[in-house]
Amino acid sequence: MDIAGSVIEITPTQQVSDRFSKRELVIQYIKDNPEYPELIKFECHQDRTELLDSFKVGQTVRVFFDLRGRKWDAPDGATKYFNTLVAWRIVESSESGQDAPDTQQPLPPETAEDWIPF
Repeated sequence: MDIAGSVIEITPTQQVSDRFSKRELVIQYIKDNPEYPELIKFECHQDRTELLDSFKVGQTVRVFFDLRGRKWDAPDGATKYFNTLVAWRIVESSESGQDAPDTQQPLPPETAEDWIPF
């Protein structure tokens, strides 16, 4: 998956444990609803934290990412679910997210001959 937008924030690298580090990137995405822009947070893990070194606030970027989810059982017995957008490639872009082209190809119009009853 990928999305384009303007960089709002880049956090310093956080050393979460002796074997895990992460860094966060927040972009502003306005394609779907310009009146109410979306602020989307991505994480870069381990050696990919260096991807953010060459970018700055206000720059337009295209972020390629994986969507990850996990389940966590809290000590009180409640189950919680978390989603994370993990960036694996970031490039400078001329697209702002406002006029970004849709990457899906349009489907041809359906005809009666296309319909199969089973």
